[in-house]
Amino acid sequence: MPADLHCHTKLSDSSMGIDDLIVLAQKKGITTIAITDRDCQAGTVRGKIIGERRGINVIPGVEISATDTKRGVNVEILCYLSDSPDRLEGLCHRNIVQRKKASQLMTLKIARKYPITPELVLKCATGATAVFEQHIMHALLECGLTDRIYGELYEELFSPESPENVLVKVTYPDAQEVIEAIHEAGGVAVLAHPAVSGCFELMEELAEKGILDGIEVYHPENTAEQQEFLKKFAKDKGILALGGTEFKGMYTKNKVSVGDCMTPDADLKALMTYKNKMKKKKAAMEK
Repeated sequence: MPADLHCHTKLSDSSMGIDDLIVLAQKKGITTIAITDRDCQAGTVRGKIIGERRGINVIPGVEISATDTKRGVNVEILCYLSDSPDRLEGLCHRNIVQRKKASQLMTLKIARKYPITPELVLKCATGATAVFEQHIMHALLECGLTDRIYGELYEELFSPESPENVLVKVTYPDAQEVIEAIHEAGGVAVLAHPAVSGCFELMEELAEKGILDGIEVYHPENTAEQQEFLKKFAKDKGILALGGTEFKGMYTKNKVSVGDCMTPDADLKALMTYKNKMKKKKAAMEK
């Protein structure tokens, strides 16, 4: 069966808890999902246990914030099937600390313009490891200042093109450093939604260096042309072609539910056998 390999929970920037996410997947007949919270691995063990009870295979994962240092833009690297996830905890913690500092400053900027309080924002972020833009928008929605998470007010506050934006620049570790950390932890490193992030140049560079294990080909915001381009790129470079909905409950940007965008069977199998394949290849080279 196909798999949704990009799902978030309340531990990061989703409105849906782990239990409800897995129940939703079960109700929709999806047998495999990956929990890939932003800079947080806390839900993977619980997700696996609940998944087993519900007949859902939950693949452990995490989406780690990174920076394309050369171009000065932030990107995300997905990590799957890490043998030693504890080795990534320090990296994730540092990213969370940076995000907390940025979100505090953004909340204070918004509170000068709109009648919300930091306390309300924190209440909307209950259970999360940090405050994300969606939590701030939730607070604004609670106060009746908007009728949706994504809309004109979101664009005003969080679009880089908006003269009224409250964005605070956060510099995360370099993308290559993150990939190396994932490999040291025995994980599979996949560049998240390159078409959405517009990081094709970084994708090319990482693939040329031979350190990128895969890219996210299947994503609900990709056009048909972008998906075909990414699929061909993955095939030409001999790397994994994965994907999913990037589901975040009511914080999902478009009308998308779990399983609306899936990784095909063959690509899921390639992920599950990838590490053994790489070990055999390495052993053969060392002979």
